[in-house]
Amino acid sequence: MSKVEDFLSKAEEQEIVEAIRIAEIKTSGEIRIHIEKSTSLPALDRAKEVFHLLKMDLTKQENGVLIYVAVESHTFAIYGGQGIDQVVPKDFWETTRDAIRNQFKQGNFKQGLIDGVLKAGDQLQQHFPWDENDANELPNTISRG
Repeated sequence: MSKVEDFLSKAEEQEIVEAIRIAEIKTSGEIRIHIEKSTSLPALDRAKEVFHLLKMDLTKQENGVLIYVAVESHTFAIYGGQGIDQVVPKDFWETTRDAIRNQFKQGNFKQGLIDGVLKAGDQLQQHFPWDENDANELPNTISRG
């Protein structure tokens, strides 16, 4: 198995997908996680590319959040659409990154991702509350590259 396959167990992936589902219950926002082997780009630049490849930039309110992980490159980034970027506190991206990083440094990859998902979900709920006309625009699965 590669490091990418070993990064999360199937059970851990299911816990993360459940965290995404829970985080999205009260918001029109969309959260995705993308995991790949490596990147030659800075993590944030690659996250922007993946964000567009996953069509996260096409959400109705531009309120998608992507947590990108390059396992063998030992790097990750969190990136959000223009809609959420305009309304979250200035330190949101850094504090969310730090919450993930603190868990990753301890080898707690699942918990780091869950912490990032829930933190993003809190902000999405505040700024993009769910209403009865909302539809889940993107799958809650973990994508791989």
